[in-house]
Amino acid sequence: MTAAAISISDRSCLSVLIPFYRDDPAPLVRALDAQVRETNASVEIVLCDDGSADPGLTRALEALQSEIATPLILVTKPVNEGRAAARNALARAANGSWVLFLDADMTLPAGFVANWLTEIGAGDFHAAFGGFEAEPPESREGRVHAAIAAASDIGAASDRGRRGATAFCTSNLLVRADVMPDVPFDEAFKGWGWEDVDWAVRAAQAGRLKHVDNPAGHRGWQSVEQLLARYRDAAANYALLLRKHPELAALPGAKAARTLRAVPGQGALRSVWQGLARNEGLPLRLRALALKLWRASWAAEVIGP
Repeated sequence: MTAAAISISDRSCLSVLIPFYRDDPAPLVRALDAQVRETNASVEIVLCDDGSADPGLTRALEALQSEIATPLILVTKPVNEGRAAARNALARAANGSWVLFLDADMTLPAGFVANWLTEIGAGDFHAAFGGFEAEPPESREGRVHAAIAAASDIGAASDRGRRGATAFCTSNLLVRADVMPDVPFDEAFKGWGWEDVDWAVRAAQAGRLKHVDNPAGHRGWQSVEQLLARYRDAAANYALLLRKHPELAALPGAKAARTLRAVPGQGALRSVWQGLARNEGLPLRLRALALKLWRASWAAEVIGP
């Protein structure tokens, strides 16, 4: 791992941490820089390239360091190590007393950085999730994912608060920096899925978590084919989550998976659900339901009774 950094003379108040893999975070970096300059606060931006192996992108981001006013650190990994490892690397590279995790494809509403700085000033918590808002998909391929997110992942702080730590995501997550060494992301979670819930449940045992209304825009919608693959591959992570936190077996997703375990012919049923999810002539709600059943069926293969 290598790191290139502009010298930082004093400890920053906030480090904004952005992992990416073959995405260009430059638009988000520029948006952050513009908002930071409006606040005149001590903020740095830390990027982690999780093995993109794209020299052109690396050169462009290194050039961005001299273009913006906000200190920018670029951590480059030679191979892709996954979401948990990338976020741990970002936390280690950060200089701020608070860290804010964002996804590389997010957008920022006016006042986003200032709102988080106000929350930091209150200082009555250890971690906070600001939520996100669904931006319209840029192509038809992302419509189903956007519909799933709108139905289950997007909500006001009051709604998310009723779900507690299980409603936390790492996209738009503010954490006091001294929490991270004690509660790092578990790198046993490989690939995509559930490492954020595991982190939040453990963090809630160590400190105070809260939900706030300071959403960022989310637009990284996956195609149905990508979701089919991700949901299948994430089953092992879901099983790990339930082994670590048996109390989460009461959640609706775990209950659905246990119910499906008793239904014979899961392979044939998955073929049906896969076909329904791919059928662009069906209503989005039905396609989204088919994907959820597909996900629960794969989870049923690996979780206990």
